[in-house]
Amino acid sequence: MNVAVVLFAAILAGACATRGSSGRAVPRPFPGAALPPGATERAPERAEGTAPPPGLPALISTALSVRGIPYRNGGSDPSGFDCSGFVQYVYAMFGTGLPREVHSQYRVGREIDRKEVKAGDLVFFETISRGASHVGLAIGADEFVHAPSSRGVVRVEKLTGSYWASRFVGARRVEEPNLRSSK
Repeated sequence: MNVAVVLFAAILAGACATRGSSGRAVPRPFPGAALPPGATERAPERAEGTAPPPGLPALISTALSVRGIPYRNGGSDPSGFDCSGFVQYVYAMFGTGLPREVHSQYRVGREIDRKEVKAGDLVFFETISRGASHVGLAIGADEFVHAPSSRGVVRVEKLTGSYWASRFVGARRVEEPNLRSSK
């Protein structure tokens, strides 16, 4: 089989979000690549029915409660998530609808400077295509939670980690009062 055809098929199959209403695939982060330096693959960090520590803002608590759930291309529920499906799911739990695809999520809310990022903000990265092709949710203390590649699970990583810092393309704040309050 022609190498170009195989390569093209692999790129189309590796999407961060499945084909949405636009019909365009959104690339998943670093398909088939090793974990970023300093990152570790985590087994599920919660037993069924347990929750993150109390006192966290509800949005962050919800995002952290699904750590360990496997990546699933096109996934947007607890059976598996891709990056944009994960943030869409978390925001939807608080009555805020987000578009399904990364490039559309990158236009939601207002743009904020890297130094202004706080818990609940969307953080975007350029992974396998130009512009925003991966999204995560800032949780504070220089960390974000996201659903990485097909071999990953929902996990927490550092925004200043060398892999992510070099690929950061922007952040957006979705202004909704119910997103930042505690339950």
